[in-house]
Amino acid sequence: MAKILDGKAIAKTVRAEVAEGVKKFTERYGRAPGLHVVLAGEDQASQVYVRNKEKAAKEAGIAGKVHRLATTVTQSELVALVRQLDDDPDVDGILVQLPLPDGVEDGPVLEAIDPEKDVDGFHATNVGKLWSGLPGLVPCTPQGCIRLLAEGGVSLKGARAVVVGRSNIVGKPMAALLIREHATVTVAHSRTKDLQGVCREADVIVAAVGRAKMIRTDWVKPGAAVIDVGMNRDENGKLCGDVDFASVQEVAGAITPVPGGVGPMTIAMLLDNTLRAAHAREK
Repeated sequence: MAKILDGKAIAKTVRAEVAEGVKKFTERYGRAPGLHVVLAGEDQASQVYVRNKEKAAKEAGIAGKVHRLATTVTQSELVALVRQLDDDPDVDGILVQLPLPDGVEDGPVLEAIDPEKDVDGFHATNVGKLWSGLPGLVPCTPQGCIRLLAEGGVSLKGARAVVVGRSNIVGKPMAALLIREHATVTVAHSRTKDLQGVCREADVIVAAVGRAKMIRTDWVKPGAAVIDVGMNRDENGKLCGDVDFASVQEVAGAITPVPGGVGPMTIAMLLDNTLRAAHAREK
């Protein structure tokens, strides 16, 4: 039976670390780190995510504001707001919640964010730093996955890791972080030949493909660590991941549940990134 990597418990530890760091930062600089979130439109999932981020930031002592904008907001208005936040000395972190309303492209808005305030780690400058091995802000979900593996005692040095999914938000940065930890990495996806066979060779599987319960028992090498980034609904409408948890936990060495695995870590690492950004700007 696999060891359950409890994202809620580990995220609680990270949030406590951040709260202590925020307290020391505030005492030293006379202000709290500032996180500003831009939420455009009425997407229900985004509304929930932002409320959770707002609550967690407040609990950690982080200052800031949520800028709630109508669905009718234009791209130029969004870019203008981001540039205004770039110029505000009290703003250390800027997060633009995706998806944006129809007709608004993500690219120009995300690229308008000052890389030093890009707490999502999506700006091309930070992407380049990550792949070049330079210090910079790293996407929160992959960073949270690395912390989960570390807390679970999973050794990445020399391990064979397979990332299923190649998105800019999770798959690609996850691969870069695993390489940084000295793993041998394969980035697989829906068009990979013999995807099941590729996964079965892995010591570590990170599933981030967005397909409910795709990773099954016969895809997993006994004892492998399985990180499930997926967030789907099964045939009964119940929340589930990309991994068939009930069966895979019988063969895996370690596994994250859905919910309660990667999700809480994403918010915790956002707070961590905000504190890091604040320190970097004060240097």
